[in-house]
Amino acid sequence: MKLAITVAPSGDDWQAAFTYAVEAERLGIDMAWSVEMWGYDGATPLAYLAAKTTRLRLGTGIMQIDARTPAMTAMTALSLAALSNNRFMLGLGVSGPQVMEGWHGVRFARPLQRTRETIDIVRMVTRGERLSYSGEIYTLPLPGEGKALVPMARSQADIPIYLATLGPKSLELTGELADGWLGTSFIPEHASLFFDHIAAGAARVGRSLADFDLQVAAGVVAFSDDVERLIAPRKPGLAFTLGAMGSRQHNFYNDAFCRMGYADIAHEVQDLWLKGDRQVAVARIPDDLVLKTNLIGTEDMVRERLRVYQAAGVNTLRVGSEGATLDERLATLGRLIELVREVEGESAADQDATFRQPHP
Repeated sequence: MKLAITVAPSGDDWQAAFTYAVEAERLGIDMAWSVEMWGYDGATPLAYLAAKTTRLRLGTGIMQIDARTPAMTAMTALSLAALSNNRFMLGLGVSGPQVMEGWHGVRFARPLQRTRETIDIVRMVTRGERLSYSGEIYTLPLPGEGKALVPMARSQADIPIYLATLGPKSLELTGELADGWLGTSFIPEHASLFFDHIAAGAARVGRSLADFDLQVAAGVVAFSDDVERLIAPRKPGLAFTLGAMGSRQHNFYNDAFCRMGYADIAHEVQDLWLKGDRQVAVARIPDDLVLKTNLIGTEDMVRERLRVYQAAGVNTLRVGSEGATLDERLATLGRLIELVREVEGESAADQDATFRQPHP
């Protein structure tokens, strides 16, 4: 398994976020992903990090598809790929109606078709092709004075595209079109609820899960023998996800937890949150759900969770590290890296032992 981090400021402290990313690269972290919600954009911070790092792969986690034209998305991808010496990964997602319609003023309609056509157009541009496209949503050029143009930037056809998806149909689309999956609201014991749909989409175009980077958010990493102390601070984030990350009609994160068998708690927390009873909503989050969505506890507990992720088929874990200071966060990250190497070593030893067994 590889490890990835998220680059986001605490308040407006970008310098601390960048220092953390640079030091994480030194420790051996593989990837860094930006954040784009309704504040800072997801592309600009990566341009800065491209100049401060040499090996770290940099991805948008995620660019909101309807916030830009497909051609602008492609132009930004070409720019960041060039600035980073081809270390850029294009992470895309549709967000939801609250952000698209409330923040961007764009109707949240036909998200699957928009995703498909955006990827088509982005790949045409990054391959250096003349942009002439006729889709159900996008027509390029438009009738009139528009001209089918050829990109002026150097073509970079190998920019990997990751999709942040959760619903069954969008997961199938990921398997059909993308190079990687950015999973959230994920519990490895229920991996098949996600991976089976990705595999089905991949099979339609002659691919398999082996062709993908199956990357999931594994929450916060924190080590302590006092497990209860680590659990409590994680509950507000889960309550926010279940209750506030979307409307009652469209909360894709809540829907994912429902499919994993947590429908009762997901609906209750959402109802409490939307009624304004937020403290009660937080209190309803079970300890077990926190433990299954974060890497917290003793080293033995974290090591065992890593084994579960590995057995589920996860390729990359995206994590945050707990700590009051930069040094503490980096120390936690360093301990996690050692544990991942340990687990990888166990897996390699098991495979070697299996290979060496005499055959009848």
